[in-house]
Amino acid sequence: MMEKQIHIPVLLDEVIEGLEIKPDGIYVDCTMGFAGHSSEIAKRLDGGRLIGFDRDPDACAAAKEKLAGFNCTIINERFSGFTENLDKLGIDAVDGVLMDLGVSSYQLDTPERGFSYHEDAPLDMRMSRSGLSAYDVVNDYPPEQLRRILYDYGEEKYAQGIVYGIERARAEKPITTTLELAEIIKRNVPLKVRREKNPCKKTFQAIRIEVNAELDELGKGLDAAFDALKSGGRLAVITFHSIEDRAVKNKFKEYCTGCTCPPSFPVCVCGKTPRGMLVNKKPITATEAELERNKRSHSAKLRIIEKL
Repeated sequence: MMEKQIHIPVLLDEVIEGLEIKPDGIYVDCTMGFAGHSSEIAKRLDGGRLIGFDRDPDACAAAKEKLAGFNCTIINERFSGFTENLDKLGIDAVDGVLMDLGVSSYQLDTPERGFSYHEDAPLDMRMSRSGLSAYDVVNDYPPEQLRRILYDYGEEKYAQGIVYGIERARAEKPITTTLELAEIIKRNVPLKVRREKNPCKKTFQAIRIEVNAELDELGKGLDAAFDALKSGGRLAVITFHSIEDRAVKNKFKEYCTGCTCPPSFPVCVCGKTPRGMLVNKKPITATEAELERNKRSHSAKLRIIEKL
């Protein structure tokens, strides 16, 4: 059942090429999922080691099965715990790190996980299956906090109307399912928006990011991963929406920036030098061939940085 739902790994050839895998190297997949990318990394190791993180216990179970026989350690935790977990394993530096961000096809295609606005299911959206849920966010958050989430994490310009609709609905009874929420969203955006496309995507994305603390997780994870790289090691990150991509782009820019002294200073006094070098100045996107066979690749962007 699960096997049929495993998504095709996005930008696989580009990731493998970008990581420049050394057979005896140590590599970390921070978002292992069902081991699409991980299995291809593992196949290229000879004496090397793979560490895989995923907060979803279903994904870890499937990855363990797929990677049986390889020198791989699977950790069922958030990748923001990168440093602590590598310390426990006695690893102080790695040759490469991959992050494939966002929700997996398996999570979207499993209705009871509550990620999809196309299927009716309990409002959930928890990647880890524990903690704060979408139900809690939708029913308990104050209106101003909900509006901020929709604006900041979904870039939803109709957030005001959508939150007003949520307020009215939850005053009568709790909003418990994905399709209940989807109908509220549809009723509170302009008719032309409903006619052009499904208007639920941005709101569902925003709530999912809040439930899983994805941007906070990303910031901590990027810093930990980059710090752990050996000189010449590479960090590859795949994003699926502009908010994630901006966060990655800005972090990479920070790693590549040297002197931060004011332009008026005649000489540098801060002593800062660049810590990284962009492997690709513009994000890598899917080829026409991949776009045809894998719809998930349409919004994917890959950025790679090398530690100096």
